[in-house]
Amino acid sequence: MTRSRLAGSGLVLLGIAFLAFNLRPAAVSVGPVLDDIRSGLDMSGTEAGILTALPVLAFAVFGAAAPRLAAHLGPHRLTLAALGAVAVGLLGRSRVDDVPVFLALSLLALAGMATANVVLPSLVRRHFPHRVGTVTAVYTTMLGVGLTAASVLTVPISEHSDRGWRTGLAVWAVTGAIAMLPWLGLVRHDRPTAEDLAAAHPPVSLRQVARTRLGRLMAAFFALQSLQAYAVFGWLAALYRDAGFSGTTAGLLLGVITGVSIPLGYVVPSLAGRLRDVTPLVIGLFACYPAGYLGLLLAPRAGAWVWAVLVGIALCTFPLILVLIPLRARTPNGTAALSGFTQSLGYLVASVGPFAVGVLHDATDGWTLPMLLLLALALPLLPVGLAVAKPVYIEDEITARAS
Repeated sequence: MTRSRLAGSGLVLLGIAFLAFNLRPAAVSVGPVLDDIRSGLDMSGTEAGILTALPVLAFAVFGAAAPRLAAHLGPHRLTLAALGAVAVGLLGRSRVDDVPVFLALSLLALAGMATANVVLPSLVRRHFPHRVGTVTAVYTTMLGVGLTAASVLTVPISEHSDRGWRTGLAVWAVTGAIAMLPWLGLVRHDRPTAEDLAAAHPPVSLRQVARTRLGRLMAAFFALQSLQAYAVFGWLAALYRDAGFSGTTAGLLLGVITGVSIPLGYVVPSLAGRLRDVTPLVIGLFACYPAGYLGLLLAPRAGAWVWAVLVGIALCTFPLILVLIPLRARTPNGTAALSGFTQSLGYLVASVGPFAVGVLHDATDGWTLPMLLLLALALPLLPVGLAVAKPVYIEDEITARAS
């Protein structure tokens, strides 16, 4: 590889890492300071409910539109625009006092996040076709770092600022703006060369993906694992509090769950990229769901730290499905369409998880039925995961269906 191409690859990798770091703070920075936001803006319960539902709406609507937008604008220009939307939305909402405007700017930031989230796997496939596992490992690790940073640092930043929660939210606009810098130099990749035109791949639509067995299975896998993650992040701290832990300890236990994803977010995609058949990974990660959930049911205090680690390992089905998206497509266009269908439908279905857990908890005033529900919903992950573990490709299924 020439020095110029090596430098170009380094810039792309840097851009991908910066981008990944900023794909979670727009969604998760609100939760830790939600009470302060409601008080500061005089926000009603209904309006707060809309705010917490916006991430799912953004993933469903804007995530589905991302492949078509990438085809028209170019994936690099779209990524730059998405990061711009994140930065403008996050900064803008930290400075307004009107609730509808706050919600609209939040949606703008989340729309940018959702769009870039879908485009990212196709960028990996486009620039690093022979190192998909390694580069996906880098960006899933940065996803975990960004998620953990926003979860842990938003409150301390707010408490040490004269502007309170507004500064806690605004700081993530700064990281979003910094992430735009590499992409200013990468937009040139959207000007096709003669070599690019000769190697152009036919477009792939979400409708074509939806008609394939692989597309439906990938969406099901993504939905089932996201459902578990939403429910765990939304409710396990409350379970720990009800089990007798202090608020600080409950937060630390939840931090263990999210923290496990940082090292394993690198290990899992790296291994998946080297394996032709990821069946061992599917089985190993899946086994941690029943072990962790049954432990929480039977001995929530005695083995709390062990169960937290097991649940954290189980939730690494997320980096696994992320690396499977580019690994189950032959082309950047196929990757973008598979990513759009998998994530938009998957996140929409996943929103049922925390809602159902909350309803069952309120109805029973306990955690037995909610945890049994999560355990039951985790069981289909094994057969669905095994079905996508072996190397099949979305373009092949589309071609076979057409012929």
